[in-house]
Amino acid sequence: MKTPAGTECRYYFQDFHRGRDIQECRLAKDNPQSARWVPKDCTNCPVPSILLANASPNLELKLTIKYRLLVIGRYNEVSAYCVKHRIPIDDPHIGCPQCNAERPGIDLFLKALEEDEQDSNDD
Repeated sequence: MKTPAGTECRYYFQDFHRGRDIQECRLAKDNPQSARWVPKDCTNCPVPSILLANASPNLELKLTIKYRLLVIGRYNEVSAYCVKHRIPIDDPHIGCPQCNAERPGIDLFLKALEEDEQDSNDD
């Protein structure tokens, strides 16, 4: 579903049918340590870009909305976890290193990507 920021996110839900007024981020709602979600939080949320970059079914995200110094701003903190290997993931855009190693052909793709980066740096 499209967020108030205009990006697609599977964790965002809204319902305005027949007088209802429901807007929520189900990822922030499931986290008791998170501050209360408001639609403005979607503008700086990294979750839609993570979901676009990584479609692993084993990826579990946790969104925590926190306040900055003296409650003058808010920011979104995302942590990722691999359910299959039971390890935390450092970069959720890339995903679990063990899951990536198990995928056939991923080495060829990464090698081609590195060669492309080297070629562009040589120019």
